[in-house]
Amino acid sequence: MPEITIVDYGVGNLRSVMRGLEKAGARTLITADKEEIASADGIILPGVGAFREGMEMLGDLQSVVKESAGRVPLLGICLGMQMLMEWSEERGIHHGLGLIPGIVTRFPVCPGWKVPHMGWNTLRIEQPISLLAGLHSQEYVYFDHSYYVSTLTEWSLAKTEYLCTFSSCIGKEDVYGVQFHPEKSGTIGLGILKNFIDLC
Repeated sequence: MPEITIVDYGVGNLRSVMRGLEKAGARTLITADKEEIASADGIILPGVGAFREGMEMLGDLQSVVKESAGRVPLLGICLGMQMLMEWSEERGIHHGLGLIPGIVTRFPVCPGWKVPHMGWNTLRIEQPISLLAGLHSQEYVYFDHSYYVSTLTEWSLAKTEYLCTFSSCIGKEDVYGVQFHPEKSGTIGLGILKNFIDLC
């Protein structure tokens, strides 16, 4: 059974992610220790809140996350997915981890539409890779975000419609990101977490 390390940098509902992973069949460890992160079978980068604060809180753990990303599977969740990108325009221009090419931008203003995008919405699968095994297009998952990822088609694994079409699941080699919360997305989310565990 692989041990999945959840990076603890003071941002995100770590216990909820931990329970989801354990329910999906993993051993888990919540830690901010560089050596423990470096020795993980797989890494989860969770997160809620603003991009700049997230990167600042991650601090000197950025290096071990980037180094480990080329060695073991890494999954960014919500803000964690956005932090995988090159930069974000949230509250100014701020650099991300640069593990997947692309940017983070705000939803357009449209009368009658609410931001943040909060609640259940569907995935349109673009690339049926292992992380999304067993899923069909139009499966519902749970979102809560005001900014979204814009990346090239080759890195976009699934897309969602809300005010615009955005990448709701991304991947490059062993680095993945989901804009939604799999730990809050019922059996579909647990299936995605199980698929990630199987990659580790």
